Amino acid sequence: MTGWDREYLANKNEYLKLFDNVMQKENERNVEFLEKRVAKTIGRKFAVAVNSGTDALHFSLIVNNIGPGDEVLVTNFSWISSASVVSMVGATPVFCDVDLETNHISVDSMKRMYSDKVKAIIYPHLFGNISDMQYIQKFCEEKNIKLIEDACQSFGANRNGQQAGTFGDVSTLSFNANKPVAGLAGGGAFLTDNKEEANLVRKLRRHGNNEVLGYNSKMLAINAEFINFRMDKMHEWQDMRFRVAKRYTNNLKDLPVTIPHVDEVVNHCYHKYVIRLKNKETRDNLQKRLNANIHYPNPISENPMYKSILNRKDNCLNSQLICDTILTLPIHPYLTNDEIDKTCTSIMMTV
Repeated sequence: MTGWDREYLANKNEYLKLFDNVMQKENERNVEFLEKRVAKTIGRKFAVAVNSGTDALHFSLIVNNIGPGDEVLVTNFSWISSASVVSMVGATPVFCDVDLETNHISVDSMKRMYSDKVKAIIYPHLFGNISDMQYIQKFCEEKNIKLIEDACQSFGANRNGQQAGTFGDVSTLSFNANKPVAGLAGGGAFLTDNKEEANLVRKLRRHGNNEVLGYNSKMLAINAEFINFRMDKMHEWQDMRFRVAKRYTNNLKDLPVTIPHVDEVVNHCYHKYVIRLKNKETRDNLQKRLNANIHYPNPISENPMYKSILNRKDNCLNSQLICDTILTLPIHPYLTNDEIDKTCTSIMMTV
């Protein structure tokens, strides 16, 4: 239940006008306007629009000269792109365990897994939340490694007023269909305050401009126009998602389930509303009852591809526990109170 159909019907006339406008404009105008708008909204000097959040992460490693022989600290609980991009450049992902309260990388695990070969950490803000970044930033400064901030799930979130996407040396966004700000056909953005890095990514996305080995990672004009329109709606829709999340929290807070932990200083964008159940059996029963999604069913290191690709990993007991007990509840701006309450009643009857 994504709300995509309801959102389209509510804004159908505007979308038809967008299509007409794009067909009468130059291709680059839409993309360049989006880049400037995203950079200003986040608080970065440069934003470069690319084909996906995965491409943005991939390019983040390339601009930092990370490749074979290097290691990158990554979480073992996230979407696979948070680690697979490391393998794409020939470096070694080093899987760290996560904190049970936040679902984010454990600082203790990060310290255990550090080696002199580590050149960067990819740190994703999961589900629209932002943890206290000062410990991660301090660690990266002490070890002289790059902080690549994966803000693909947290566009619009902030901590103490500081926007997601401004904590890392470089950072990334995603406009995939399930994100709070979604493109018609996905999309992503690379964010930096370094002009040379931005220029290099602009080359990389267009086959390297025949100067360096590059990729086909351009964003289509129609996609940029849809993202621009949805950025107009971003705060309104975020308020509507917050309403849904608040109702879930009020309904579930006295049940034997773990609801999302949000620090008081965080403005959560609720990309997802994820709960944890007391055990796998209860989670599986509830999943069948709700036909709900699991984000994510396996630690990244346990996916088949990493059985044959070089990697290192900590003893990731928390990651496995979370994967075994986590469940994603439906959340989108157009979810009704009756639908929320029905979901909560099913949870109450199961736990």
